[in-house]
Amino acid sequence: MTGRYPAYLDYNATAPVRPEVARAVASALEAGGNPSSVHGPGRAARARVEAAREAVARLVGASPRSVVFTSGGTEANNMALRGAAARGRPLEHDSVLAAVGSGSAARAGSSIPVGRDGVVDVAALDRELRRLPAGALVSVMIANNETGVIQPIAEVVEAARARGATVHCDGVQGPGKIAVDFDRLGVDAMSLSAHKFGGPQGVGALVARDGAEALEAMLVGGGQEHGRRAGTENVPGIIGFGVAAESALADAETPSRVEGLRDGLEDRIRLIAGDEIVVGATAARLPNTSCIAMPGVPAETQVMAFDLDGVGVSAGSACSSGKVARSHVLAAMGLPEDRAGCAVRVSLGWASRSADVDRFVDAWEKLYRRLAGRGGARRRSRQEGSTGGGVSYRPV
Repeated sequence: MTGRYPAYLDYNATAPVRPEVARAVASALEAGGNPSSVHGPGRAARARVEAAREAVARLVGASPRSVVFTSGGTEANNMALRGAAARGRPLEHDSVLAAVGSGSAARAGSSIPVGRDGVVDVAALDRELRRLPAGALVSVMIANNETGVIQPIAEVVEAARARGATVHCDGVQGPGKIAVDFDRLGVDAMSLSAHKFGGPQGVGALVARDGAEALEAMLVGGGQEHGRRAGTENVPGIIGFGVAAESALADAETPSRVEGLRDGLEDRIRLIAGDEIVVGATAARLPNTSCIAMPGVPAETQVMAFDLDGVGVSAGSACSSGKVARSHVLAAMGLPEDRAGCAVRVSLGWASRSADVDRFVDAWEKLYRRLAGRGGARRRSRQEGSTGGGVSYRPV
């Protein structure tokens, strides 16, 4: 629950701050101190920042020297990708797509098709890399923020390495939901964001395999963050990030508990509306995420109706300034426009309870019976493919 909101089910947008994180942030604000100062308060602030860096590194199986703190996942994605010729996928987060589309990358970037289950077509990636000179950059998210579909990062890395390419992974949706090990994944860079798993908003990190020295600074004018991000560090946010990382690493119970809640939610929705209502259900998914289509009812109508019933869910990404538009993710998966425009995302997390699921299912069934259920909701064929960005997306 967020504040007094009855059923908050939008953790993939922002998870409620954990109580221990809020206390740590408040304490840091009171303590003050500039970590670049050499006096006692400055040294104390520096020690707290470095302790947080170590905690974040432990969370994702990386070395502390590889962690550069940023203002969030979007900045981390931009730091990794701007100016690079990235081979991304149409399922990527908007910040990745926009970064690839800037500067020289706008001429060189391309998208790799995905199957109808939302999983990247690694064979197509290999074919694309074969026609390119060595040195391309591949960007693949660890799991999709809208559907929860987990990507085969190890296979992507193997294909990239064989063609002399490097790999960036948007890992924002991973920590706190699935085990994330930077070294085992073998990627060259990974973006993280604290507020997706109970940390404060406005702080994230880019993890670089060869350390911060491998990164090109976007913000210059100071020596902070190994010279790769100028400006006084957000000390309270970074400390909160570290505490959230420690809590997520220690909380082995939440992912399995939340998966049980999610599976029960989907089972109840299927009893109401049939088996073909959950998007991406045939693929491995994050344990907390469900993308549910209500045929014939626009996503924006659903979001507003659920909000009136005290249920908070999203349609598409939360990083679109409140806009509700057809999801580029679902379009890339080949969903017909009339179905893609009728899907909402439900995402649970550390504070979710069965009462939240009950409230959502009740609200969903009420709306379905009133709108989609009139005359019976017809199941739509998913045999046709769709085309976007010059690439045809078909089942693989």
